[in-house]
Amino acid sequence: MDLILIRHPAVALAGGMCYGQSDVPLALPPQAEVARLAARVEAMCPQGNLQFHSSTLSRCSEIARLLAARFNAALSTDARLQEIDFGRWELQAWDRVPRAELDQWAADIEHACAHGGESVARLALRVQHWLNEFESLSPPSAAPGAMVVVTHAGVMRVLAAQALRLPLAACLDWQLDLGAICRFQPRRGAPGWTLVAWNS
Repeated sequence: MDLILIRHPAVALAGGMCYGQSDVPLALPPQAEVARLAARVEAMCPQGNLQFHSSTLSRCSEIARLLAARFNAALSTDARLQEIDFGRWELQAWDRVPRAELDQWAADIEHACAHGGESVARLALRVQHWLNEFESLSPPSAAPGAMVVVTHAGVMRVLAAQALRLPLAACLDWQLDLGAICRFQPRRGAPGWTLVAWNS
């Protein structure tokens, strides 16, 4: 099965806000975005056989629920697909976060936890557990189709690093627009994945 990752659309917050695990609503009714995403997913997987997974946060699960309904497929939500927990930075404007804390975080982006929440390394660990579970249930020899995952930018970058066997730091600044789609296909005869589309 292919792995298709979808970043949630825009949320109802002013720009420049930190909102990792805060459950903020979508900025607009989701129907138009769901129609656009459904058309893209159908074009990628005309044979069907789709499975839908989502972060438990509503900005993802609301989109995933409507997508799954369009394809008459089941939806599974999983807290391991939530965005990173930014601790006391949550729902704060990035330009109000103390400069010293941002510098501490930037100096060790994988392991620092200046905000008191979750480190990137801890995010990567829970995402890796999810990916390992998916790979064990959907080996390359499985029937054609796709696992469609509606999630967050941080999770998608970490999944990219893990799927492509790259260092985390290599993928943490990859551009990801709101509502973006990324697609991976399993390598034939070798472990790991091939990146087919990023931020499309």
